[in-house]
Amino acid sequence: MPGGRLSQQERQRIGAGLADGLSYAEIARRLERPTSTISREVSRNGGPGGYRPHQAHQVAVERARRGTPAHHHADRPSHGTTEDEMVELAVRSGMPRMTARVHVDLLMAEDGRRTAAELVRRLKVSPASVSVAVNFLVRHGYVRRERDPQRRRDVYVVDDEAWYHSIAISARQTLESARAAMAAAETLGPDTPVGQRLLKAGTFLERVIEDMRESADRWRDLLT
Repeated sequence: MPGGRLSQQERQRIGAGLADGLSYAEIARRLERPTSTISREVSRNGGPGGYRPHQAHQVAVERARRGTPAHHHADRPSHGTTEDEMVELAVRSGMPRMTARVHVDLLMAEDGRRTAAELVRRLKVSPASVSVAVNFLVRHGYVRRERDPQRRRDVYVVDDEAWYHSIAISARQTLESARAAMAAAETLGPDTPVGQRLLKAGTFLERVIEDMRESADRWRDLLT
């Protein structure tokens, strides 16, 4: 029933799709529903990590009985749908879902700063999940870690140059792979089929990454 309320079975399929890491668009396609319907349903019922089909259905039934409008999850900001869309884009680019949720929550913070305890409370996830996510973000340059000496706790920060640092780290890692491929080609022999393949791949990646690093340096002033 594409034009009506979501059924309990549809909500169960939404929950299963989220657990499988499907995007809102893919879940919507399978249910023959608009993507906005799925995004709205998830954002008002705990978000991707907190969605519970049975609970969501009970809330919807009670809301319909009272005739009251839907409200977003109490701990979600009014731009929850925008956050969810940003998370989905990050997941499609290859970022783990929990990491994407933490990253987007930091991006949407007024001052770009959160403690681990704040992330746990806002996202309603375990401290261990937040720890894994922020370690990934710090390692890849998306976030930096600061120490609050007064309260003896870490603060995670997205600053204006986070994008530059993330590009620089990614470029360095890719360049290492490119040069390893070129070294392997030299060892195997540049005239062999495998050597030729590795040499072409390494040379291509090296030149693309060098161009990207030069571009990042050239436009870095836009972030300051």
